[in-house]
Amino acid sequence: MKTRRLTRLLGALSVILSLSGAAAQTTNYPNQPIRMIVPFAPGGASDFVARIIQPKLSALLGQQIYIENKAGAAGNIGLDVAARAPADGYHLFLGNVGTVGINPYIFKDLNLKPLESFTPISILADTPSLLVANPNFPPNNVKELIDYVRARPGKVNYASPGSGSMDRLEMELFRQLAKLDMNHVPYKGGAAPAVNDVIAGHVELMFATISSTLPHVKAGKLKAFTVSTPQRVEALADVPTIIESGFPQALASSWQGLLVPAGTPQPVVDKIYDAVVQVMRDAEVKKRFADVGVIATYSKSPEDFRTYIVNDAKKWEPVIAAVNARPD
Repeated sequence: MKTRRLTRLLGALSVILSLSGAAAQTTNYPNQPIRMIVPFAPGGASDFVARIIQPKLSALLGQQIYIENKAGAAGNIGLDVAARAPADGYHLFLGNVGTVGINPYIFKDLNLKPLESFTPISILADTPSLLVANPNFPPNNVKELIDYVRARPGKVNYASPGSGSMDRLEMELFRQLAKLDMNHVPYKGGAAPAVNDVIAGHVELMFATISSTLPHVKAGKLKAFTVSTPQRVEALADVPTIIESGFPQALASSWQGLLVPAGTPQPVVDKIYDAVVQVMRDAEVKKRFADVGVIATYSKSPEDFRTYIVNDAKKWEPVIAAVNARPD
């Protein structure tokens, strides 16, 4: 009888100590360096966002944040590494519209569901896309472009970095809404080869992120018809939005956001979120983003970011199905 009571007492004490230890760990968070996993190579859009916010976020949290680039398989390698990481607040994931929203529909063998494997923290960056063409392409606005393509069904080509790329899906959404008959020309090796062929006039037009196209538009090597976001971008204030161009349903963003492995304690999630909000409100951060056409932003709450991800993914699911988008 005494043995049983002692066993129960020791069990209860173990639970209490465990809970108090976890509470202390949460209260003292962070007390060691933090990893930020970026699922793409250095130099890309996600890496750019990570390296701008990293020093500010490190300073606010009081611990060094180390960026680890885990590239490959359209971001799925980094996604998997981050999903398997401990849910302790010391492992952050810099996700984007592809890894979190689109890849689950394209990669049928993906062995995880991002919103079950991660807790969203906040959106960080809204990267607009531009509909661009070679300067010698006759149309000069969206209406003229639509009239031009409709008069030449099946004769106008558009480029993209691949079948399942965001650039391709944005053009497909626009093409469907505008009822245009165009040919898709996929490229390998990222956006650069596709953009270069549009500049050279080998392919007529494409949707591409502003980070891939802004320098060429400013240099007069490309002309921009519209930007994919609700508001005009500061770097190209004369380019109308997709809403102004008559296609509000074609709003699109190549967003980046911060997530943590599912199961991360809520107080830790809240602390990271509060720090992220301060970073994204920082004037220097906003300017560095704006200089390359990217919009610094943040979610109203972690739950608001989750809702945003769900709704954004739902928009792309029928587009992916309609074109049977597959990994390249």
